[in-house]
Amino acid sequence: MIQHQLIRLSPKPRGFHLVHREVMSQLVLPKGDGLLLLLLQHTSAGLCLNENADPDVRHDLDLYFDQLAPERMAGMRHTLEGPDDMPAHVKAMLSGVQLALPFSAGRLLLGSWQGIYLCEYRERGGGRHIVASLLT
Repeated sequence: MIQHQLIRLSPKPRGFHLVHREVMSQLVLPKGDGLLLLLLQHTSAGLCLNENADPDVRHDLDLYFDQLAPERMAGMRHTLEGPDDMPAHVKAMLSGVQLALPFSAGRLLLGSWQGIYLCEYRERGGGRHIVASLLT
């Protein structure tokens, strides 16, 4: 059986945000075994799984991604929505916008140091939406 649910994330500033608790507070995982599919419905932000303990990781990821897709790159054409928009699209392609996470007994089967991130690549991206699909 497949069930879909919309998760609404509060607006976040540019950066990598641990949203694990915000996501899980809006879901009730079944007690059996299954798969949780998360799809971020945006093209200028990303969704990933990474380090959940040291905030320096999030800082360093931001630094690294800014080097990969800098703002105001010469020759960039998609600039109508501001200098952070096209780099945000590139970064979203690199980080991805979906996750497939196994669960059992009402809990995600993640590693000790893993958490769900929203990768906000715009200065003011606004609230973000995730479609959660539960496969049981």
